[in-house]
Amino acid sequence: MPSPRRLTAATAAALLLHFGLAVPAAADEVVGASHHGQDGRANPLVIGHRGSAGYRPEHTAASYEVAARMGADYIEPDLVSTKDGVLVSRHENEIGLTTDVADHPEFADRRTTKTIDGWEMTGWFTEDFTLAELKTLRAKEGLPELRPANTAYDGRYQILTFQEVIDLSRRLSRQLGRTIGVYPETKHPAYFASLGLPIEPALVRTLNANGLNRRDAKVFVQSFEVDNLKELDTQLRVPLIQLVWTPDQVTPERLREIARYADGVGAEQTMVIPWTEDGRLGAPTALVRQAHRLGLAVHVYTFAAENEFLPAAYRSSTNPADRGRLADELKAYFGAGVDGVFSDHVDIGVAARRGGHR
Repeated sequence: MPSPRRLTAATAAALLLHFGLAVPAAADEVVGASHHGQDGRANPLVIGHRGSAGYRPEHTAASYEVAARMGADYIEPDLVSTKDGVLVSRHENEIGLTTDVADHPEFADRRTTKTIDGWEMTGWFTEDFTLAELKTLRAKEGLPELRPANTAYDGRYQILTFQEVIDLSRRLSRQLGRTIGVYPETKHPAYFASLGLPIEPALVRTLNANGLNRRDAKVFVQSFEVDNLKELDTQLRVPLIQLVWTPDQVTPERLREIARYADGVGAEQTMVIPWTEDGRLGAPTALVRQAHRLGLAVHVYTFAAENEFLPAAYRSSTNPADRGRLADELKAYFGAGVDGVFSDHVDIGVAARRGGHR
């Protein structure tokens, strides 16, 4: 039986730093794959989900910058492809909800209906635009009913390429005096491959060109698909994270299989702590314990402060847009031993980590 990926005795000690926080400057470049510290726990990461999407329109330069300045360890660009094969940062390849494309009459005939990963969508899709065409668009808030304050920034920001996100992370790292990592997700990789626009080669080329395809780079790569992570395992030295959303994907047998090609799992939050029928948090599942036994990190998605996204017991009112007790929810997850959280509200994540990790 193959050994789990990168978990040799020679590298385990060095790898703990990659999954930790507040590493001394001299040691910041020494990373590896084990997420466990001497006490069996590492400082959990706060990952800026699509930047800090609770405060600025997602995947914009402003959202990423706010996340970094609020204390995010990593910023997360979701990657889709343009018609000319350039990776750009959008949560979905459908861009009608998050850009002003509908206001551009020259692109009216690009509106279409497609089936992507079994879901039928109608709108405008990045693969039907060149990068130059996408650069004429401007981002807008995708959840205006829940985040009306973010609409003040509509129309200000371009769609970013993956290279531009890396450049931004480096500029912010210099300004803040600490390394801001990047945590890209490959979106719909099989779909894009079927169009002749595979995401993986462009991702590998970009990381190589920036000197980031190495174990000591502050980079994670994540995907919901399995085959493309297995392919990337043969080409990348950075940690890979298998995204999961149902309990059958994290049985002990399945976790052992994941450990052969990846370094962690990105789990939907109720897989770690279920929500009870009365809207409270139940007892933690065995996922964190079982994953840690195999040397797998557990990063949990997605936390947001609005009542809409919180268990009922953590809501502040019946208004879905009001903010509830996200910090208290996060403290429970930190207490359950998770290695990182994706948060739309990075400042709350950082504050909760300060008070909720023991």
